[in-house]
Amino acid sequence: MNIRIFKEDVLDGLQKAANIIQNRSGYPYLRSLWLQASENRVNVMATDMNIEFKGSYPSEVLTPGMVGVQGKDFVEIIRRAYTGGISLKLDAESKHLNIDQGGEQGSFSCKIPILESSWRQDLAEFPDKKSGPVLWSGDFFQELIDRVSYCISDGDGDNISCMLIKPGEGSFIDVCGLNSHQMGLIRFTHDDLRAVLPSSGILIQKKYLLELKKWIGNKEVEVSLDEKRVFLRDVDHKELFSLPLSSYQYPDYLSLLERSKGRSTSRLTVNRKEIIDALERLSIFNSDTNIFTYYDLNSAGAGALSVSVKSQDKGSCNQKLKAEFNGDLKIISFPTKSMLEIFSHFHSEKIDLVMDTENPCAVSGGEDPDYTVIIMPMKVSEHVNYEEEKVQ
Repeated sequence: MNIRIFKEDVLDGLQKAANIIQNRSGYPYLRSLWLQASENRVNVMATDMNIEFKGSYPSEVLTPGMVGVQGKDFVEIIRRAYTGGISLKLDAESKHLNIDQGGEQGSFSCKIPILESSWRQDLAEFPDKKSGPVLWSGDFFQELIDRVSYCISDGDGDNISCMLIKPGEGSFIDVCGLNSHQMGLIRFTHDDLRAVLPSSGILIQKKYLLELKKWIGNKEVEVSLDEKRVFLRDVDHKELFSLPLSSYQYPDYLSLLERSKGRSTSRLTVNRKEIIDALERLSIFNSDTNIFTYYDLNSAGAGALSVSVKSQDKGSCNQKLKAEFNGDLKIISFPTKSMLEIFSHFHSEKIDLVMDTENPCAVSGGEDPDYTVIIMPMKVSEHVNYEEEKVQ
């Protein structure tokens, strides 16, 4: 292989590939990056045996071929190279790749060892279906991930460590994330995507979502599925990103949604920005042994809410806010940081909390009609703390 690449053409793709592979530890195929040159293109391929990436970029191909290199080192060399052309030439006898650059800015020459071809892994191809790929907005895909991923369990290898995408009621698609104490659910319509989703939906593990967000950015993507993987590629077919689907049985999230409606509910309505401001102030007084904020729904008087924190280590703080409340509850508590995170993912000016003594609390907003966050099934005791119940 003998090619000339330009840093500005390939660096972004190389960095995406490097994000997938491991560092120096592990087997060579887990830290390798493969370059395949033909027809004035260089194809970049990388996998960690789960996520797979392919990118195709312009190059001057003098001699076609393929070579594997230590991915992180190679990408760092290209990143630190000068802007402009870089020559890559395989020396098959010494089993090294020679990297050279010369120009007005400066010059350098180095060589790095190549990998045995037996280490190369075949990567899955984008499925060609009669219905064609589904077009999806990258911006909206990112928003979906943002609004449910913080609710997904941080564990690994179980059903609640996944994001669910599933055909919902009517023409909706449901995107859900949950853990042992909260659930995020957002609904949207996309007829083409709904048509290709299996009735049971698909599960994507949380550990893959960050890399997926990095790759998608704000571009429009084409989506396709097979039984084991989800595939995404940009509309000019320059890059392909795929990851495995999980086969776990997902919890019945719809029953949790129904339970949150309750039979006899209390409703609290607060200004979102004001409650966030108050909770940020109160969080100063939280400690490892007291992570809660107490919501006094009774003593502050009509049209008002009292929120407070008490800590033996840090003291106490109390604040009154304007609020609307209807119901029988007198005082209740929520983890401060959890509620801050929940409120921050809404856009609505006012936030509604619907709760009772037997069912989960549902958080919603009038300007977020298809988004609901639930504090998972819990009991309210005389001390009025929410106690988590496992939902697995």
